[in-house]
Amino acid sequence: MTLTPVRPDLAAIDLQQSLNDRGAFARHQERNLRPETVRELGRKIEEAGVEYVYYALPTIGSRMVAKMVPANHFKRNLEKGICFHRTALSDLQNDRHGNLIGGGIEAREFWALPEPDTFVVLPWDTSVARIFCTAYEPPHLPEVGGRLLPIDTRSLLIRSHEAFTAGTGFEVRSGTEPEMTWEGPGLEVVKKPGTSPAYQVENLERMRPIYKKLVTYAKAMGLDMIEGDYEDDGQLELNWMYDRVENTADRLVTYRQICKQVAREFGVTASFMPKPYNGQMGNGCHHNLSLWDGDTNVIEDDGRVELHVSETAKHAIGGLLTHAPGSMAVMASTVNSYKRFWDAGQFAPSTANWGLDSRGCLVRISSNGRMEYRVPDAAVNPYLSHTLLIAAMEDGLNRRLDPGMPDDGGADVPALGGQLPLTLGDAIDAFVSDTYLTSALPADLVSIYTQLKQEEWARYCGAITEWDREMYWETIP
Repeated sequence: MTLTPVRPDLAAIDLQQSLNDRGAFARHQERNLRPETVRELGRKIEEAGVEYVYYALPTIGSRMVAKMVPANHFKRNLEKGICFHRTALSDLQNDRHGNLIGGGIEAREFWALPEPDTFVVLPWDTSVARIFCTAYEPPHLPEVGGRLLPIDTRSLLIRSHEAFTAGTGFEVRSGTEPEMTWEGPGLEVVKKPGTSPAYQVENLERMRPIYKKLVTYAKAMGLDMIEGDYEDDGQLELNWMYDRVENTADRLVTYRQICKQVAREFGVTASFMPKPYNGQMGNGCHHNLSLWDGDTNVIEDDGRVELHVSETAKHAIGGLLTHAPGSMAVMASTVNSYKRFWDAGQFAPSTANWGLDSRGCLVRISSNGRMEYRVPDAAVNPYLSHTLLIAAMEDGLNRRLDPGMPDDGGADVPALGGQLPLTLGDAIDAFVSDTYLTSALPADLVSIYTQLKQEEWARYCGAITEWDREMYWETIP
């Protein structure tokens, strides 16, 4: 089924206008070269004793790519930025024929200008700092020079949120719940047979050196850490305070970097693989969404207290459910992601439904005024996921979509979005079919993302695994 909006999507129109703006690079460059901006960044570098700077961007696959530049060249970088081969943002992934996805080896480079207000010192080595960058077409190119690069997902989220706020008056805030699995010496699990080790202090104590270092580093890099717990075998979840979606996305990719660094320091591994083991919890990354009109959270009920949800929220939920199948290729972006949905009883929803404090539903309404979107896993690109959630909510608000009655776990309640795709292959098809969602993304990004996911699915389908050997080697005919 192809899903299209009732009226032209304002966010998509604004997005296309911004993509066609050849003056974007020059304006960014001008902001960077304001005397007060140069002075302030120079002061931060000098006071912190920073000698090297990573100029970094997230890829489509949510990895980080960066170039290291000695810090004394910061003013030159404010003006000129840094250059990457274009396929860096598509994770330098080859297709099965050896061709780089996203343009091949002959693809043009892109220029990335730093965002000075994202400067942060790495607490594990204070001689090194990191700055996020925004990607552009090189300004000297005819026709496209100076435009924003369409496949820069960080920039896309910022612009999508701005367009959403301009169209609806609402600001979107989000808090994520990233889980990861740790393995290594001293992290052996203590539990009784047939039980879960979740919340047990003994297991949390075994992780104490790790979570203390994680929290210390995270706070130093600007994350307001609020709580954490031990969940399943080797699984740790630490949370920080919610904020505007673009800030939350930056903090999530920063947190992943912190986890990898702490793992190196302790000689263990930290994995964000969505489903490491059968019979145990997968590594999720629930997105807790709220809509704000100034200081007012409009998700909270304005009369019917028992539902904990407003009419505005219901329309937003209607959009989330309608576009949930099409969103799956981003929310559950790997072949392994779908193992979460086949392992029964592991709290991963397979239907596009909603409920009141129900952890079995796709959208859980909590008593503190948030919509917990429970599909995303620990491998998610938070810039892409939040961009699609914003687009889905906007469609729900514009068309005043009715999500139906909440699922209370009793009688069957029809789900507005129906059954969710349960393989990456089906999710790719659903993504391409949801033309409303794809219209909220640049065409180049849709094309490259689809190709990346199709390639991953094809490689998996062609792989001979140990499961194949066990099932068929000596058992057929």
